[in-house]
Amino acid sequence: MRGVRAKGARVRKTVARLAALAAALIVAISGLSGQNSGTRAGGGGPGGYAYPSRPPADPAVVARGKAIYDTNCSFCHGEDARGSAQGAPNLVRSDFVLRDQNGELITPIVQNGRPDQGMPKFTLSNAEISDLSAFLHSFGINSRDPARKRPTSIVVGDAKNGEAYFKAKCASCHSVTGDLKGIGSKIADTRTLQQTWLIPAVYGPRGGGSAAVSAATNVPSVTVTVTLPGGKKVEGRLGRIDDFVVTLTEPDGTARTFSRDEDTPKVEIHDPMRPHKDLLRVYTDKDIHDVTAYLVTVK
Repeated sequence: MRGVRAKGARVRKTVARLAALAAALIVAISGLSGQNSGTRAGGGGPGGYAYPSRPPADPAVVARGKAIYDTNCSFCHGEDARGSAQGAPNLVRSDFVLRDQNGELITPIVQNGRPDQGMPKFTLSNAEISDLSAFLHSFGINSRDPARKRPTSIVVGDAKNGEAYFKAKCASCHSVTGDLKGIGSKIADTRTLQQTWLIPAVYGPRGGGSAAVSAATNVPSVTVTVTLPGGKKVEGRLGRIDDFVVTLTEPDGTARTFSRDEDTPKVEIHDPMRPHKDLLRVYTDKDIHDVTAYLVTVK
């Protein structure tokens, strides 16, 4: 009995010490939250994210990040990073952006993409994504930077130059008398029109755009061919792919999942939007404005 009582006393002391430690941790965490809280994602109310205060970033770094954002991200996430009507998320209030410090959470998303959500992967270096992160952290959650105010019109390019660029870069796949006939009328909103021709995989049917956008783009699906060790090939619409599995849907509607181990089985992705994605790194701002100005005239 004496041993049992001694053991019970030790247990009670241990529980008391753990309770004290837990209380101390709660106090410490509360103190840190109070020190680091700035603007909250929910307007400062309970349950909002505490936006850690950061020292002002180097303006040169922010400028580099803005250039990267404008070239690679603005057509989906909007000119002010607050998302789009077509479903691209608001990056200012994104959980990943709020918790990110120097790009460590943003990097895997940017470099791997989210194919199931229509987001392609981008070949940006860690340093470039760090600059991008600095830009995204450069403005407050609840405020709008006047410098990012949406222009009254984005149709500021030269339609003739845009027509010449279209014929040189796009006419081998598209035709303004064929698949793009009347696109300027079918997609009346010029911002949507610009974003649609830049990357129709996002703004077409799979991206949840309007019926007009879907009719104007008619975006085909990404398909995949899986070659099994015995040589048998299985083909279908790509569902998901990562380092471990690939899923697809065969033409008859059968869903298949295959485990991956390095190069086995062999997987070939057929992405009809690859030319668009490759050109995203080639376009200049002038090219984009000129082509948009031209497509607006295609009634």
